[in-house]
Amino acid sequence: MEEILMSNYFGSCLCGTVSFEVIGDFDSFYLCNCQHCQKDTGSAHAANLFSQLAKLVWRSGADAVTSYTLPGTRHSKSFCKLCGSALPNTQSAGLLVVPAGCLDTKISMVPTAQIFSSSKAGWDEELGDVPEFEGLPD
Repeated sequence: MEEILMSNYFGSCLCGTVSFEVIGDFDSFYLCNCQHCQKDTGSAHAANLFSQLAKLVWRSGADAVTSYTLPGTRHSKSFCKLCGSALPNTQSAGLLVVPAGCLDTKISMVPTAQIFSSSKAGWDEELGDVPEFEGLPD
């Protein structure tokens, strides 16, 4: 009998009130450029990991987690009601969606694809020549 190894991933919100564990592996990792994701992240795209089989366990602060679903869409977001950090949510059909930035555990998975590229922010097109700094520039 072959042993199946599952990964555990840990994460938390910015203020530390909410912590969680994901037991299992991710199926895909999408950078979504749709306008809904731009609005709810305040950035060029959302970076979300998806799993059909992984289980989400709230370790602390479950009562500080709230969710919002945009009416008339499947666009749903969970977040800490104290600091606003994006947090995992389980959507219809049991699909677990985990914002990559809320994980404290490093992931080795690279993005599977960029989706909704027709909505990509114009300023996100060619970043190759933009200077990089390891911290806040002087």
